Amino acid sequence: MRLRLTFLALALVVLLAGGLAASFAWRAYTSPGPLPAPTQVVIPRGGTERIAAALAEARVIADPRAFALAAWLTRGEGPLRAAEFAFPAGAPLAEVLRILRDARPVQRRLTIPEGLTAHQLRALLERTEGLTGDIPAIAEGDFLPETYAFEWGETRAALLRRADAAMDRALAEAWAARAPDLPLTSAREALVLASIVERETGRPEERGQVAGVFVNRLRRGMPLQSDPTVAYAATAGAPMDRPISRADLDREHPFNTYRIRGLPPGPIASPGRAALAAATRPEATEHLFFVADGTGGHAFARTLEEHNRNVARWREVERQRGAR
Repeated sequence: MRLRLTFLALALVVLLAGGLAASFAWRAYTSPGPLPAPTQVVIPRGGTERIAAALAEARVIADPRAFALAAWLTRGEGPLRAAEFAFPAGAPLAEVLRILRDARPVQRRLTIPEGLTAHQLRALLERTEGLTGDIPAIAEGDFLPETYAFEWGETRAALLRRADAAMDRALAEAWAARAPDLPLTSAREALVLASIVERETGRPEERGQVAGVFVNRLRRGMPLQSDPTVAYAATAGAPMDRPISRADLDREHPFNTYRIRGLPPGPIASPGRAALAAATRPEATEHLFFVADGTGGHAFARTLEEHNRNVARWREVERQRGAR
């Protein structure tokens, strides 16, 4: 009898100790963690130890060993993934493990602005955090300006393929909806014209009218005389840090539309959807000229005489600005 009582007492102690241990483990698993504010953490490949170290460094977890044990005990719920995840403040171990197994990785975003040249797009991709890999050759005008979601570690080449496919779709849609009797023979020519329209004006309400001027000049066999094409010829698409000079205007170059008639041989930038629409459905207008008006927009003219008066007003604006 005494032996039986002793055994029962020992068993009770073991059960009590086990219950306390289980209770402690459950509290550690479900109690708020140390993270003081929401944060994003890039989870590395290489196993539980590396993951635990990254989480501890970011203060998402307090004890890497407790994390490793909890991950092992719940291993049947799925593997831990390597990606960038968002963790809420005070996330308990249970929530941290759920995020690593089931949550959607952080969606980063890259916006390609309208009117970027290939040179500028390359620089944008190089400085975008989270993208990896080399940048392939970038063909001018082939990538649709838009906001693209990506996950940490996506390659630059993969993002460019998506932007290229998006431009193909947008250009095909714009060309299919084009106005009749355009002086353009292909979707490629529409892309070239749209790129010039994009660089000529930043005002949405002017795009159709600017495109209408260029279409009128193309129909008459007049040179487009677009300053952005002159700048592109002078710098090969790099930013121009000086005013256009007389030498630039006189330079023999296939992109200098003061010296050639018709469209240049390729785009000078990546046009957005609105510029593509303007180039394929331009505004009906009698205007043949336009010049900056000093307010960020342009003054349009039907005749050379009217245009020259607008130019004189613009030069007066420039003179007054220089005198200040």
